Amino acid sequence: MQMSLSISQAALIALWIAIVEARALGYSTLMLRFSPLMTGLIVGIVMHDIPTAMTITAAIQLIYMGLIAPGGAMPSEPAVATAIAVPVAILGGLTPEAAIAIAVPVGLLGSYLYSLRFFINTFIIRLTDKYADELNEKGLTLSIIVLPILVSLVLFFPLMFIALYKGTPLIADLVKTLTVGKAFHVLNVVGGGLPALGIALTLTVIGKRKFLVFFLLAYFMAVILKPLNVNTVTYAILGGIIAYLYVLVTHSQVEGQEI
Repeated sequence: MQMSLSISQAALIALWIAIVEARALGYSTLMLRFSPLMTGLIVGIVMHDIPTAMTITAAIQLIYMGLIAPGGAMPSEPAVATAIAVPVAILGGLTPEAAIAIAVPVGLLGSYLYSLRFFINTFIIRLTDKYADELNEKGLTLSIIVLPILVSLVLFFPLMFIALYKGTPLIADLVKTLTVGKAFHVLNVVGGGLPALGIALTLTVIGKRKFLVFFLLAYFMAVILKPLNVNTVTYAILGGIIAYLYVLVTHSQVEGQEI
């Protein structure tokens, strides 16, 4: 089993986080930042263990399903949390539940780092106002796109690299020593309960009671069809068919009322 991250592995994961947090790939990187799944995939590719990484990341994804980001700020940074928790879980042989309990505080620290990025960008905004008054297009490109990206790269890459290269092996070794103790049991219990919070937040965001029947339908279908080993693609197809039928029926009712 791999006991630590190499310099190149830590650098690649840190670079990915810096790019995502900088939105250097355009608006699409905003979605990459909010969803742990892509970061988990990158970590799995870099560490040559995609199945384990995605299993752990799927559990982490549950706690972030219902989170919203007013003004672009999240209470916990999913990408940062995943980038640290998944390597720690792989190196330490942790369960997904234990990885979740690690991801939450790490994500909280990541949100402070992102807030620092906002603070630094307030000084760049002054340049934007200056260039806007001067109608300086090149200056606006520099202050709106180039400088914020550079700030994020300089801010996130070194810290993430140090945390990954030096921190993850230490955390993994520490957790290994606690595997038989009460602390590890508490870690698993807490981590196991956090996905329920994410699901509850998702239901709150959906909001309308009339749609809860579809959630219950999906849940009981998953329980009933579990012995058949039905994969996610099949569930997606069934969900698409049910959604189409729902739209078809409601649309017909609306047309009937108009007539």
